[in-house]
Amino acid sequence: MIPIFTLFVPMPIALLFVGIIHLFGDIWKVLLFKRGFDWRLILGFGLSGIAASFLGASLSLQAEGLPLKRILGVFLILYVAFLFLKREWALPRTHGTAVCGGVLSGLCAGFFGVGGAVRGAFLTAFNLPKEVYIFTSGLIALFIDVTRVSRYIWGGTRLEQDLLIALVLSIPVSFIGARFAKRFLTRVPQKSFRIFVGIFLALVGAKLLIWA
Repeated sequence: MIPIFTLFVPMPIALLFVGIIHLFGDIWKVLLFKRGFDWRLILGFGLSGIAASFLGASLSLQAEGLPLKRILGVFLILYVAFLFLKREWALPRTHGTAVCGGVLSGLCAGFFGVGGAVRGAFLTAFNLPKEVYIFTSGLIALFIDVTRVSRYIWGGTRLEQDLLIALVLSIPVSFIGARFAKRFLTRVPQKSFRIFVGIFLALVGAKLLIWA
């Protein structure tokens, strides 16, 4: 949504609109996939992500930094290519990995509006069951998105009436999408889940590289 919105509205407005959609998407993930979680992992990602997303959102109000999206796109593509070549490799499952993942995903979410891809790249290191993965990712993202949306609003970014109407229409659609995602996810075998996530990380990377 970010690349499309920036064709029509300034970057801060695009970040606020899409950030609110993401925020409700986080809520749906938490409600629909509550199947267990690791508080140490969530706090490691979440606390560092909150601080980093506040910083990233503050920076986004002063500079667009769009060329950096291509760097992020290249990183994601190379990361996924490496994972497919070295299928047994993973980042160390440590608190340090969680904190680093929270910092990088928070910065990218606040500054670019695309922190989920980076968070997914780090969460794959923990090889979580798919329902736990979705819930954990959603709860971490909820911490980060509440922070950055609040910072956008505090910084003076506002939505005009036509965008507010579009937002109201988009929120229930995001819930329908989450319901479809839950039904689809039950058909994805656990052993294929990491590959499934990797493919979509690569697609996000390609999108950022080509259309940033």
